[in-house]
Amino acid sequence: MIDQITESRIQLLHPKIRTEVLKVYREEVVPALTGDYFFRIIHTYRSFEEQAELYAKGRTKLFDNNGKRLGIVTKAKPGFSWHQYCFAIDYCLINKNNKGLSWDIAKDYDKDGKSDWLEVAEIFKKHGWIWGGDWKSFKDYPHLEFPIKYNIKEMLKKYNEGDVFQDNNLKYVNV
Repeated sequence: MIDQITESRIQLLHPKIRTEVLKVYREEVVPALTGDYFFRIIHTYRSFEEQAELYAKGRTKLFDNNGKRLGIVTKAKPGFSWHQYCFAIDYCLINKNNKGLSWDIAKDYDKDGKSDWLEVAEIFKKHGWIWGGDWKSFKDYPHLEFPIKYNIKEMLKKYNEGDVFQDNNLKYVNV
């Protein structure tokens, strides 16, 4: 199932990877998930302000609006997430019959013998992406990032020095 929300979020990725991600999504991810759940990108671009809010959860913002204790959701401070540079994806699986979304990384909804969540991760890994579920210290199962020739500190420096261009009303770092 082609998801228009996912396709619109792909358009926010860095222009260097947009076309490839759209192709992988349409030609590999969509056909791989044949059950009641489909793949949705929930984040590509994330502003520095949004990253600061996420980083604060569980640190300086300890409770949500309902008084529930918040846990740490990211280790990346603003400027140190690949989302700020549009080389990262966060995803989930959504039920086609409006029965909510799934964070269950083990569930095989289409009964093909492979976890749907891991199936998506493997497809992207086959194309050189890094999956947060493979990280040793902080497992970030919804996260995928595309490695480039610059490290995150170099990307922040390029951004701060204005080595950027405009597209989609966003600033993209020249790579």
